[in-house]
Amino acid sequence: MQAQELRARTKKFALDIVRLVESLPRTRVASILGVQLLRSGTSVGANYRAACRGRTPAEFVSKIGIAIEEADESLYWLELLAESGAVKPEMVADLMKEANELVAIFTASSKTVRNRARQGR
Repeated sequence: MQAQELRARTKKFALDIVRLVESLPRTRVASILGVQLLRSGTSVGANYRAACRGRTPAEFVSKIGIAIEEADESLYWLELLAESGAVKPEMVADLMKEANELVAIFTASSKTVRNRARQGR
């Protein structure tokens, strides 16, 4: 996947998170979980963009590691929203799938860059 495609994909993920949070019920639990999700979900793309601007392989790996953490954290908040009953599981299913896919893509990218750096390429 090209960097531009992944930039667009992470931005769409953030916007979908924003839309979900705006649609959450106005309960204390949903509000608290929503704020946490909003922070982590919008951070994924920002950290991916920072990784793309990395000056060294080590810097890329460090920044992409943060994107992995934020995508995984987003998955956690989505799970809590569904399992707490704040939203129906089908409301967050696509976002959960996307968060998992982003974690997998970023993890593979990190491994590739680390392997290349070890081989001196």
